[in-house]
Amino acid sequence: MSGIDYIIDTNILIYILKGNPKVRYFAQEKGLSVSCITEMEILGKYMISASEKQVIDRFLNRCYIFEIDAQVKQLAVNIKQQKRMKLPDAIIAATAIKNKVILVTTDKDFENVPNLDLLLIDVS
Repeated sequence: MSGIDYIIDTNILIYILKGNPKVRYFAQEKGLSVSCITEMEILGKYMISASEKQVIDRFLNRCYIFEIDAQVKQLAVNIKQQKRMKLPDAIIAATAIKNKVILVTTDKDFENVPNLDLLLIDVS
């Protein structure tokens, strides 16, 4: 997708919001996107405060949000059939593959997903 370079996983978004210096670059990057799964995971936090929601909304408003379509569904099913992976992660991976964007994550479970452009970040 033109102008979109990265799709960030939920864990990267959490680190960005916490101000982790190892993901500072992505806090400023303009070509960011998230899956609607990441949007739901982050906004679905138990007992989220109004101020937390406001900060999250402000960040998400800068991102392109990919919705789930039939092709993403089928790719996610294929990934689940091949890999032992949680469904939300398979959907996020499928979204990255379909839209030809780099998935940025700290989760090593994505390492062996075929056709996935991956940027694995160590935040420790």
